[in-house]
Amino acid sequence: MKRPDPTSFSDRLKTAADAKKALLDRFQAKPTVTAPQAPDRAARKAEALQVVRAERAQAKEQLATAKAEAEAADVQAQADAAEAELSLKRGERKERKALTKSEAKAKRDARYAARKARK
Repeated sequence: MKRPDPTSFSDRLKTAADAKKALLDRFQAKPTVTAPQAPDRAARKAEALQVVRAERAQAKEQLATAKAEAEAADVQAQADAAEAELSLKRGERKERKALTKSEAKAKRDARYAARKARK
């Protein structure tokens, strides 16, 4: 039986070439589709680095604050010690003056009593 549509030799060559091309296209690498939402590695790495830097800066700030508080406490302790020493010296001086006054009064009273005794 004959085919209803006559095909020429060139048509058969063209059909064979198309079939061969279709067969080869099946094995060609298809372009990959990347998800538009997925962030790239560089952005994730930069974000992680930013977080680490923020944590380190916060730790450094806390350390500086603690150091400043310790220095302030040390200065305050030195000032308190100096004030206590000064207060102690003033107390000793007041005691010495009181003793000196009482000794002077005792001498004066003794002289007065001696003078009264002579008269």
